[in-house]
Amino acid sequence: MLRRTVRVLSSIALTIAASAAVVVTTQSPALADGCYTWGRTLSQGTSGEDVRQLQIRVSGYPGYGAVIDLDGVFGPATRSAVIRFQQAWGLGADGIAGPQTYSKIYALQDDDCTPIHFTYGELNNCNSTWAGGNVSAATAKFNALVNMWKLEAMRHALGDVPITISSAFRSVACNNAAGGSSTSRHLYGDAVDLTGSVSFCRLAQQARNHGFREILGPGYPDHNDHTHVANKSGQFWSAPNCGI
Repeated sequence: MLRRTVRVLSSIALTIAASAAVVVTTQSPALADGCYTWGRTLSQGTSGEDVRQLQIRVSGYPGYGAVIDLDGVFGPATRSAVIRFQQAWGLGADGIAGPQTYSKIYALQDDDCTPIHFTYGELNNCNSTWAGGNVSAATAKFNALVNMWKLEAMRHALGDVPITISSAFRSVACNNAAGGSSTSRHLYGDAVDLTGSVSFCRLAQQARNHGFREILGPGYPDHNDHTHVANKSGQFWSAPNCGI
């Protein structure tokens, strides 16, 4: 009788434990922050909005002279960028985005999806609505977000030295007031002028590794007091005093 009672109690305990295990495995993953949470492991061959969100965060790791397409398709270029991101932050560099990679991204971003060392306000001291440029306000703001992630990667590569932004998005009115070109990438929200404690040449040289198609610096007309980085359809780098 005693052994039977023990067996019954053991069976009940196992049933409770199994039920608890089921509850744990079926729960949704906790949100990492107020921005975006990945719900699956991503690797070459996957596609979707979660891939595009990953591409935005690793857009600063494309390799020398390269740019990652933010197309939601996890191809070889995205895999290489993930590997460089993982290497930069001391993670296992397998090119697969899983819990460790996401944890690092969560640690690097604020609730509005901007990286922790840059803000929308820094990239827009012209018009807080992001309107009045050569693209819609939403597009200008998105372009600025991508640039911030590229700058976050560049900042880390420079030894986590602060980078100061002197100018970024401009409306047509702000651009005219600044004497900017009518074709300036500032009008699209995807150009940033950099100053600060890092030398302008070092900024220009390092930017070549972080997805910027346009780099202008010392030696280029009107760029001896800052380094300009931007995105455009074709590559144009010119900082003669820096060997570029």
